[in-house]
Amino acid sequence: QVQLVESGGGLVQPGGSLRLSCAASGSIFSFSTMAWCRQAPGKQRELVAHITRGGNTNYVDSVKGRFTISRDNAKNTVYLQMDSLKQEGTAVYYCYGQLLDGRAIWGQGTQVTVSS
Repeated sequence: QVQLVESGGGLVQPGGSLRLSCAASGSIFSFSTMAWCRQAPGKQRELVAHITRGGNTNYVDSVKGRFTISRDNAKNTVYLQMDSLKQEGTAVYYCYGQLLDGRAIWGQGTQVTVSS
């Protein structure tokens, strides 16, 4: 069973940066798509960014120009670099992967708090 483990969350001031990591227990080539989603208190989970097996990326409008999703195939890890963080970025961030057979795998989530 492939697992995804997130790390890198924490407390950051508005305007600051954090880099989240999502480490897969197997090869990330097992996934057709990997993504970062977030869920703020009282809100639905939303897709923040995704990256395909071929390296194509897409972002929700609210983070374009500030967040960057990337992958290190050798380390079986996907990253989310978050710059110019805003208070509305406070949420639990989840790593998500869709396996080639269609199954969805979720990580346990990592808390990001943007506050002064």
